[in-house]
Amino acid sequence: MTVTAIEPCSKTKYKVSIDGKFAFVLYKGELSRFHIREGEELSEETRQKICSEVLLKRAKLRAMHLLSDMDRTENALREKLRLGLYPPEIIDAAVEYVKSFGYLNDARYAENYVRSRQGMKSRREIRAQLQQKGVPSDLIDDAFEACGDEGGESDAVRRLLEKKRFDPARADEREMQRIYGYLARKGFSYETVRQVIQNYTSDA
Repeated sequence: MTVTAIEPCSKTKYKVSIDGKFAFVLYKGELSRFHIREGEELSEETRQKICSEVLLKRAKLRAMHLLSDMDRTENALREKLRLGLYPPEIIDAAVEYVKSFGYLNDARYAENYVRSRQGMKSRREIRAQLQQKGVPSDLIDDAFEACGDEGGESDAVRRLLEKKRFDPARADEREMQRIYGYLARKGFSYETVRQVIQNYTSDA
């Protein structure tokens, strides 16, 4: 293996390419420690040592820090590590490391996410957001089942009407169409919205 390029990516870090392909990022002192110079050979033993003693240790610490900052899905954590230019095999190992301590759990994340947003968003919107975060559909289904219908979509519609300061009793047809359209885009069914507005009017 030949070191074909060493390019600065910050004031202290350098991107190292081996045989024409990006391999990893090292600090200046680490380049010296492992005697990495452009145009010179890099043994497999040295590459393995860099991965195990430097990159993996750094990725584990980075993963722990990211999860202590906020709860994340596995997909989101992988993306953060990928943006940090860690090699795929290092990312895999770091993810397995935090998983072994229970710090990364998509099922728990999905359940907490559903529970915290029930009564404020539609099931469809919550599902779409979790899917965007990379949570598998089966875990989303399990989360909805575990959380039941606490709050429910009716409460969510009612809260949005209050937030919009919408009074069905005083709304004309155009305003009514506008609020139905707004709530439909939020993922609520026509029937749910109709029932809430009907009861909202009778409660007023």
